[in-house]
Order: sequence, then C-alpha cells, then structure tokens
Amino acid sequence: MSKVIKPDFSKVSATRSRNMAAIRANNTRPEMKIRQALHASGLRYRLYDKQLAGKPDLVLKKYKTVIFVQGCFWHKHDCKYFKWPKTNAEFWQQKILNNAERDAINIQKLLKDQWRVCVWWECSVRHEDDFLWSVQRFQEWLNDPKSQYLEL
Repeated sequence: MSKVIKPDFSKVSATRSRNMAAIRANNTRPEMKIRQALHASGLRYRLYDKQLAGKPDLVLKKYKTVIFVQGCFWHKHDCKYFKWPKTNAEFWQQKILNNAERDAINIQKLLKDQWRVCVWWECSVRHEDDFLWSVQRFQEWLNDPKSQYLEL
C-alpha cells in the first residue's frame, strides 16, 4: 500500500501572509513618485479625503480633480503586470473583481458630482520614460477642462 503525501501548505500560507502584510495601502512608491513630480511642477494637493467617494489618493481642489494611484494587480489593470494568482484562485478572483467594481462605482459617483478623475496606474510609473510622459499628459489634461476622466 502506498503512502499518500499531502503537500505542506503551511509554508506557502506563512510566506503569503508575510508578503501580504508588507503591502502598504498609503504612501506607496508609485504614489510618492507621483506626489513628488506634481509638487515639483507647482501643484498642491490634499491626501486621502474621506469625504469623497473612494477616498482618493490625491485631491487638487483648485482644479476639482482627484487622482487614484492604482496597483495593477489589486485593481485588475489590463497590462503585462497583472496576472491571476494560481493559488487560492477563487478567493483572489472574487477579491480583485470586487475591487474593480468598487473602483468603477466610486469613479461614477465622483464624475456625477462634477469632479474630474484621473486613474494613474502603477505600470506607468515603473519606467522613467513612461513616467515622464504620463506627468506631461496629466498636466495637459489638467489644463483642458473639457475632459472629465483620464487614465494613465
């Protein structure tokens, strides 16, 4: 009779738990990089306004504009950095889809309240050339009051 060997998921769970605990919600690298660039270009903002739908990462009241800095994994961006997890797939799929749905609802609420909304994806901050282009594109959009929504 052969012995059935069950995989040891305790190491995977402990590693996953440690990795997840290290992920920050605020003051992430992409967010800090965007904040520094906007501040250097003379723009002033507030952080995490709880009064607004979705608690935007940056609020530029002068322009009635909010910025969400989104991680490609957590918010299901259609880019090369987003991949569905293979372990505990059902849990992660539900969690990520819920995040994306909540994002869409919050954006719609803000647009309905006449706020301009920018979603700045993590992948556009990773490489310097992409980032410089996205900062320039944001500034052009900010000075064009016709457009209510921008995704970088």
